Amino acid sequence: MNEILWLQFAHIVAFVYWLGGDLGTFVASRYVVNRDIGVEARAIALKIMLACDQGPKMSMPLILPLGMHMSVSMGLVQIPTWALLVVWLLAAVWLGNVLVLYFNEGKAFTARLSQFDLYFRIAVVIALTVFAVMGLLDQAPIFADWVAWKILVFAALVCCGIAIRINLKPFVPAFVKLMSEGPSELVNNTMADSVARCRPWVWIIWLGLFVNAAFGVHLIG
Repeated sequence: MNEILWLQFAHIVAFVYWLGGDLGTFVASRYVVNRDIGVEARAIALKIMLACDQGPKMSMPLILPLGMHMSVSMGLVQIPTWALLVVWLLAAVWLGNVLVLYFNEGKAFTARLSQFDLYFRIAVVIALTVFAVMGLLDQAPIFADWVAWKILVFAALVCCGIAIRINLKPFVPAFVKLMSEGPSELVNNTMADSVARCRPWVWIIWLGLFVNAAFGVHLIG
């Protein structure tokens, strides 16, 4: 019982940092693209935005093994111990990659790590979707449909993160240009459009987190 309580506690903490960090990132992004404030203030806002974004980026790989471990301990999912260890190992690799990218931002070697991170997330989405759908079809050892739905929602949230990354691609070179050449209509519009395209995906992430929280406390499912 103590193990389950500690897993639940860690799972809740990860949820809080994911949702809270996302909110901080969202608010800071509005100042980054605010053309009415100075370049230095926008640079500081970007630093705040990136720091806040580490909450969700670290919570995402942690929530997965915590939730899986808790489900196995509660008898809701049945997988061998070695498979659970593999889940934790992959989550550690994912989390380690996130931290290396953050603390080495701008260095040449991070380009390959960033590409690896993208492909890793795509693989996670595919694996979790297949596992959850098989569970709903009684072809995988998931003994509660709400757990399968939580896994599907989590996979969708990872997809939203990928979509945000894709839509932020024009933002980075535009911000570099802002820092080196100063503001211009083109730079301001590019940054604002890029961030605006990300907002719907952020809202979907928030909705997904609320839905999974509702599954977790059995409000639904």
